[in-house]
Amino acid sequence: MKIAIIAKTLITSMSLLTLLAPSQASAQLIPQPWVSVGGKDGDITYAVGARALNFGVEVGTGADGATGVDVLKFINLPVISPYVGIGLYSEDKGVAVSGGVQVGATNNVFVGAGYNTIRGFNGQLGIRF
Repeated sequence: MKIAIIAKTLITSMSLLTLLAPSQASAQLIPQPWVSVGGKDGDITYAVGARALNFGVEVGTGADGATGVDVLKFINLPVISPYVGIGLYSEDKGVAVSGGVQVGATNNVFVGAGYNTIRGFNGQLGIRF
């Protein structure tokens, strides 16, 4: 019981810290799009997303034709950008929670990995303009 309370408190605290963390003044105004392919329970899942001002939106499809939208908050660190998010999906799938990290591979390309409770584990490939 105590471990569950500690875990929920830790997750809530980290989520709030991520949402309320100050962003850099030089945040990029041009959106950074990406595509994502993953899987959960043997089903292939797809998504497309974009990021600007350390916020992101990802539209994806999951198992059984469920489609949904996730709103993401990024923490902009020098090399990596971890994120957390929450989304809403159709087909009675309900609310999804997601998290992951994006890493700059080159000046114009980034890769990422994440997990979504509806769409499962996924890999991302994106471009910076």
